[in-house]
Amino acid sequence: MPGPNDWDLFQSLHAVLEAGTLSAAARLRGLTQPTLGRHIETLEQRLGSPLFLRSPRGLQPTDLARELKPHLHDMAAAASAAVRDASGSANSLTGSIRITASEMVGAEVLPPILTDFRESHPGIVIELMMSNMVDDLSRREADIAIRMAPPTQNALVAKKVGEVELGFYATAKYLERHGVPTSMEELKDHTIIGFDGPARSVRDLTGINIPVSRETFDFRSDSDLAQLAVMRADYGIGVCQPTIARRHGLVRILPNVKVFTLGVWIVMHENLRASRRMRLMFDHLVEGVTGYIREGRNG
Repeated sequence: MPGPNDWDLFQSLHAVLEAGTLSAAARLRGLTQPTLGRHIETLEQRLGSPLFLRSPRGLQPTDLARELKPHLHDMAAAASAAVRDASGSANSLTGSIRITASEMVGAEVLPPILTDFRESHPGIVIELMMSNMVDDLSRREADIAIRMAPPTQNALVAKKVGEVELGFYATAKYLERHGVPTSMEELKDHTIIGFDGPARSVRDLTGINIPVSRETFDFRSDSDLAQLAVMRADYGIGVCQPTIARRHGLVRILPNVKVFTLGVWIVMHENLRASRRMRLMFDHLVEGVTGYIREGRNG
C-alpha cells in the first residue's frame, strides 16, 4: 500500500498547527489520531528535523514548524480556492462562494441578505468566514469581503457602499436602574462595555475625545458579539451600529456623540469578475449592505 504523499503530510502539519493538538487536528482532517501522528513522524523524518516538542503542556511547535506555518496557510487557501473554482464553471449558477466579514456583520447584517440570494440562486453554496482580522483576498483566503477599512491590496475590485456612524447604546432596563447620562462626564460613572486589547480600544474609540484605555471598560472582550450580548443583558453601555441597536431594542445614549465612523466596502479579486456567480453575489451584497446602511440613517 503506498504511503502518504507530501501534500497529505503537509495538510496534517497545517491541521496540527491550526488546531493545537493531534486529536483536534485528526477530527479536522477526518483521520484517526494514530494516522495523523504517523503523518507528523514521517514528515519529520523526511525533513530531518523535529516539528514539535512533546511536553506536559502538549505539542510545542519548533522554529521549523513556525517557519512553515505561513507557507502552509497559503497552500491551504490556494487549495480551497481551487475547489471553489472547480465547483462551477464561469457562467454557471452552481458552485460555492466564500465570503469573509467581521463578527458583527457576519452574524447581524448578512443573514437576511444571504437568505435573499439563496432564494434566487439555490444552486450556489455560501461559505461564511467571520473574523475581525482582514483576510487576504489576493491569496484567495476568501472570494468576496465586506470590510470596514479601505482595501490596500492590489488587483482587487472594491465598491464603497457608505458609512456607518456608531454611538453609545444601552437597554431601557439598565437606564431605568442607573439613570441616563447626559454628558461624557456622567458617562464615566456608568458601567462601560469595551475591548480587551489595549491597541484596539485606543484605535476604535478615538471619536469621543477623552483618554481611552483597557482600564476604561467594566466589561472587556475583543468579540463584538460578546459585547452586544452583554449589552442586551442589561450589563451596561456599549458601542453599536444604529440599525443593529434598533433591531434589538437598544436605546441611544448621548445622541449627539459620534463615537467613530466606519466606511464599508465590498471587495473581491479582479480575476473573479469573469465568474457569473461571483459578480451576482458582489452586486447583491452591494445592494443589500447599502440598504442596511440606509436603514440606519433613516431610523
